[in-house]
Amino acid sequence: MGTISFHGELPKPSTSSSPTSSSTSSTSRTETVNGSHEFKIKGYSLAKGMGVGKYMASDAFMVGGYEWAIYFYPDGKSAEDNATYVSLFIALASEGTDVRALFELTLLDQSGKDRHKVHSHFGRMLESGPYTLKYRGSMWGYKRFFKRTLLGTSDYLKDDCLSIRCCVGVVKSHTEGPKIYSITVPPSDIGQHFGKLLESGKGADVKFEVDGETFDAHKLVLAARSPVFRAQLFGPLKDQNTQSIRVEDMEAPVFKALLHFIYWDALLDMEELMGSTSKWASTLVAQHLLAAADRYALERMRLLCEAKLCEGVTINTVATTLALAEQHNCLHLKGVCLKFIALPENLKAVMQTDGFEYLKESCPGVLTELLQYVAKIGEHSVISCGYRKEGSLDGSDVNGRRVKPRLQ
Repeated sequence: MGTISFHGELPKPSTSSSPTSSSTSSTSRTETVNGSHEFKIKGYSLAKGMGVGKYMASDAFMVGGYEWAIYFYPDGKSAEDNATYVSLFIALASEGTDVRALFELTLLDQSGKDRHKVHSHFGRMLESGPYTLKYRGSMWGYKRFFKRTLLGTSDYLKDDCLSIRCCVGVVKSHTEGPKIYSITVPPSDIGQHFGKLLESGKGADVKFEVDGETFDAHKLVLAARSPVFRAQLFGPLKDQNTQSIRVEDMEAPVFKALLHFIYWDALLDMEELMGSTSKWASTLVAQHLLAAADRYALERMRLLCEAKLCEGVTINTVATTLALAEQHNCLHLKGVCLKFIALPENLKAVMQTDGFEYLKESCPGVLTELLQYVAKIGEHSVISCGYRKEGSLDGSDVNGRRVKPRLQ
């Protein structure tokens, strides 16, 4: 085998500013996505004595792309760790592996003195870094959070109610490359241009007669935004008279709002449309707009209306909203309505409304699903009061010991 010889010096990196040289940089940035949840425990005195290892659980809440839940053990988490304390934990309630996070558990002082009981990762250096939750059901917290004998006479208890706040900071990392330019690009204003075209009426080539009112519009704009209008105006089965079209089964204000969305890509203000600040009136308009959006296959408008109706669920309107959700296949809105009606404090009042009679007549099949939700709420209330064994949670306690899943 031959040998390799070097003659002379090895070449060194050039330090001159030649046209071919370049220097780049990047930054790895690690930050936390923070969120908090307040969990109230009313009737604390009735929860005492439920047994060691039995718990009360908060509703799941979302932080950093993961669901979390608070677990409170009135008689302590385990007897071997001294059951004279209440225990408090935060658990990962959704699928995830090696989720790194910071936590803060606070028992709120309700006397106004702000002497809260706080255990926190935030605002201090951690020798071993953020806590890592290995999988769904993993927990972090304190078995000896507060002495039970002192809690009953403390400022943390008011009107037999405890208030717990949990802050979660999910650790996220990303790498930033070099920026070679800095140009401020304004947001798109195409909706304003089309909206002004609608307001001016210039170039309008179709009229719609709706409930005694006439609206001018542009065929190409309508066809571009709605497949239903496209078929109606340009399809093989288009209307014979595409200059003037009568719209049945729709009120004029609703069609006005429909055109506004098509041109502006935004919903018309509900209060402005109805001339009222009533929440009931806004819900009624949103119901009609959702039906109109579904009729003309305007999916974004339909989802915006669905979101507004989810926010505005009330005793008097929930039954008609549920019927609408069933008729137009709005699954998320349907779930929100069913859950609202099934709550013990709402069920009887909703059943006494005229809307519930309409629901029974128009969507009788939904009543079976409602019964299932009522049963589920009842079961959950039993579970959240702690009538399940600790060994049902899939995860580990603060000491890393594996336990089975508790979360649904």
